[in-house]
Amino acid sequence: MLEQFLNHIERHGLYKPADRILLAISGGIDSMVMLHLFQQAGFTIAVAHCNFQLRGKDADGDEEFVSATAQQLNIPCFVNRFETAQYAELTKLSTQMAARELRYAWFEELLGKYRFNVLATAHHLNDSIETVLLNWVHGSSLEGFTGIPVKHNGVIRPLLFATREQIEQYAKEHNLTWREDVSNQSDDYQRNFIRHQIIPALKEINPSLESTVQRGFAKARAEVNWMQQGFDAWREKYTATTGDKVTIQKEYFTGAVHEASVLWKFAKTFGFNYDTCADVVRSLSGQSGKRFFSPSHQLVADRNVLVITPHSIALNDVTIRGDQSEAHLGSWRLEISRSATFQKSATTNQATLDAAHIKFPLTWRTWKAGDAFFPLGMNHRKKVSDFLIDLKLSRTDKESVTVLESQGEIIWIAGYRIDNRFKITDHTREAVIFTLYPHFL
Repeated sequence: MLEQFLNHIERHGLYKPADRILLAISGGIDSMVMLHLFQQAGFTIAVAHCNFQLRGKDADGDEEFVSATAQQLNIPCFVNRFETAQYAELTKLSTQMAARELRYAWFEELLGKYRFNVLATAHHLNDSIETVLLNWVHGSSLEGFTGIPVKHNGVIRPLLFATREQIEQYAKEHNLTWREDVSNQSDDYQRNFIRHQIIPALKEINPSLESTVQRGFAKARAEVNWMQQGFDAWREKYTATTGDKVTIQKEYFTGAVHEASVLWKFAKTFGFNYDTCADVVRSLSGQSGKRFFSPSHQLVADRNVLVITPHSIALNDVTIRGDQSEAHLGSWRLEISRSATFQKSATTNQATLDAAHIKFPLTWRTWKAGDAFFPLGMNHRKKVSDFLIDLKLSRTDKESVTVLESQGEIIWIAGYRIDNRFKITDHTREAVIFTLYPHFL
């Protein structure tokens, strides 16, 4: 197995003779086999162990075991204890995701501080198969069917050539000791259910499952690489980046196929999911200015381009004087004009209101709990929160809604509905016209 290990490292360019390698060691059989192989190969290594403090004395026992093993082998050892449960609650993450964030942030800190070249984890072929099955169940794209990458962002997986059975055999042959995590025996976790229930059933269909799937991974990776070349050409032709602003030419989407998939492949790096990208594509034939949101960015369908920008950090109230013709709030621009010849607004992004009822200065701000107005066509007050619920806006859409206010009275839910008390009538002699446009700094 040592020869296979070295061949795998050489074939994928995982190691250079001068490299210093940090090993993520849990104390389980996989990581202890990896540690033994690196030691046998004579590489320059150190050990990093995470105690997530989730399994009481068992977790402390793992820490003591790894520390003692490293000391016995005269290998530098780093240990960190994490308040994982507290961090999970604070960030609203699952315990597993919280642990992942904590450990990789710490690993990255160690890599930089002690000048390690790469981090090695003990993922093996069966881990890769389980990951692909989970990706399939959760509706992954094709990239999710290529398996765990051998090398990515400074992390190497030197055991991906080996099956779980090979690792267990190697440990027995070399009389290695390791720690057992009792949670690995439970089917309560999705991965364990796949490991204990699904994989054995699949091996009844194909006893050579691991080697067959490994060849499938190689073919899938080749196809993904080929498609990536086409995507890179698309990105070069249709997108541009200026500072924090990214634009996508709308002309691509005219007559194109798989538009939502292409947009998602590009926009997912900004936190947009596939369903939102599909909504974007469906909206392109409608009115420009519609906004879509991810946790970190907004996408605006402007006239000729899609524009992606980060969320504004804060939207402070804006005061608009009577002599102003323009105002800005976050990523929006408001044009203000007056006219004695007017007609009702044709779009929701424009409000034509009776000048006689509007008192400057105006306030333009985000809506807040308790706000209320008289929606156009109604003679009774309605809470803005209820109005937005009726529109079935998403949570992110609701958070970005702004209102225009005159002497404490809302005159316009910007981009949605004017207040009935400020509408133009047959008696209107002058109108103030407000037009809302996307604005990019």
